[in-house]
Amino acid sequence: MTSSSPTVRPAPGRLRVAVPSVAERVAEELRRQLAEGTLLPGTRLTESTIAEDLGVSRNTVREAFAELASERLVVRLPNRGVFVANLDAGDIHDVYTVRRAIEVSAVRGGGSAEDIAAVRAAVEEGKRAAAAGDNEALGTANQHFHGAIVAMAGSPRLNSIMSQVLAEMRLYFHKATMDADFYRHYLPDNEAICAALESGEPDRAANLLLGYLDRSEDNLSDVHSAGAG
Repeated sequence: MTSSSPTVRPAPGRLRVAVPSVAERVAEELRRQLAEGTLLPGTRLTESTIAEDLGVSRNTVREAFAELASERLVVRLPNRGVFVANLDAGDIHDVYTVRRAIEVSAVRGGGSAEDIAAVRAAVEEGKRAAAAGDNEALGTANQHFHGAIVAMAGSPRLNSIMSQVLAEMRLYFHKATMDADFYRHYLPDNEAICAALESGEPDRAANLLLGYLDRSEDNLSDVHSAGAG
């Protein structure tokens, strides 16, 4: 009786973890600066300055610019350089369509106590900015609020999409901040949405957010339409 050969099992596949490239990290940092309102529409972006500030090569910055250009956050003008984009008002509805898809679903799914605490922290940040009369800080707090909303879904992919959306929204909102009360109008909405989440009513919070986004789109479209007239 012959002994059977030992079973040879295939080696398990090596786990591959996607690690963002340096250029991707630079692009993410620039998106963050756009979303925070640090970089204004029309601002010229200099490869050498950004490379020195972030401790990377100019080629890396050039790659980051290419990524942001594909997202229409920056534009390269021949013989002039790279500039922060001035977005077309015609894209507002498309951006809000994305926001409704990801923000409302994130809220409807609810979140952990830690997730909701991050939403509350953004609401309180907005109140402090309003009390100080700091409209730019109020806009940044509003960005943090919506970022915290999407983070409730626990999806790195959605967070990545939202980082681009927030950058686009801040470029649109720069024109709106000429009205000092623009962001203040949304503080009661942020409070109501957060309170609904805290009371365990995610469906109610989602419905409040949907109405909020509808009004916000109308208001922003009006601002840009007036500016084009």
